[in-house]
Amino acid sequence: MTELYGQRVQTTVQTEYLPYVVDTILGSNVMFQRVVRAAKKWSGRTLRVPVKVSKNTTGQSFRGMDTFSVAATDNRQFMEFTPSFYQITCALPGDELSVADTDSKILDMMKLTIQSDTEDMADDLGTIFYSDGTGNGSKDPLGLAALVDDGTSVSTIGGISRSTYTTLKGTVTASSGTLTLAKLDTLWINVSSGAQKPTAFYTTEAVFNFYGQLLRPQERITKDASLMKGLSAGTGFTALSYNGKPVLMDEKCTSGALIAVREDDMDWYALPYKFAKAVAYKSQVEGNDYEAPIGLGFSWSDWIIPANAAGVVGHIYFGGQFVTRNPKRHGKLTGITSS
Repeated sequence: MTELYGQRVQTTVQTEYLPYVVDTILGSNVMFQRVVRAAKKWSGRTLRVPVKVSKNTTGQSFRGMDTFSVAATDNRQFMEFTPSFYQITCALPGDELSVADTDSKILDMMKLTIQSDTEDMADDLGTIFYSDGTGNGSKDPLGLAALVDDGTSVSTIGGISRSTYTTLKGTVTASSGTLTLAKLDTLWINVSSGAQKPTAFYTTEAVFNFYGQLLRPQERITKDASLMKGLSAGTGFTALSYNGKPVLMDEKCTSGALIAVREDDMDWYALPYKFAKAVAYKSQVEGNDYEAPIGLGFSWSDWIIPANAAGVVGHIYFGGQFVTRNPKRHGKLTGITSS
């Protein structure tokens, strides 16, 4: 940037810096934050989820001395999940830290680095939470592409074949370009049973706008206003509504998709990394929607002085697994390009 004033001003007036950094990079990360903020604690070597995969078929009417079937019914399996770990490296040269720790310091460089890098990692994970877990040699955590599938793209869930046990299939419907309320109604019916219904929908900005165009103007205003109170508190996000459930816009969502989930059947099980401590801070970064602490599962190694470099290095870790207990209660419309 070209200096506006000459030496007469430069030698008599200081430059003022605002005491925060404005983030112009990170976007919305709605689903990740909703899931991680409600995380449960991981326990044990693996996480097993028992599921009933067929009915007991020995029931029968009878008369007199009819013979009953005494066959034992084995109608349960278990999905088994293992934890995944993710990290981001923080590094600062010692000479920069020396200069930054003088009386002219405006921000705490070490704290700011941890805060900013934690938010960068959360942003990465927001994208991973929509994928299928095969990234980086299948080391990534599972995402909605794996949890919400009919077996076409992801054939197994928790180590169990969806083709063998079809009750572990979600509903996937190709929208053939156009989003209609009738298609959304059909998706709702296919993934619902009694009181077990979707609790949230995630979609892209484009599909969010397509859905908004299907609503009557007065209906859209009412639904926006009513949902903002509950959903914007602590998140800053707005929503439309379908059958009283939030339709949320997320920049990380898969292109052309509208995903219905029952959040009661979907959890992040968090596993903090051993020898690290929880991440908690008052952020010096403004301009994004992240709040600290970001959630259970984030941990910090603390700063380490390398033996062969003049500086400090640290690692932020995130551990656990994204798990569903009942895959058939989730579904999605794909390939949406218009309304």
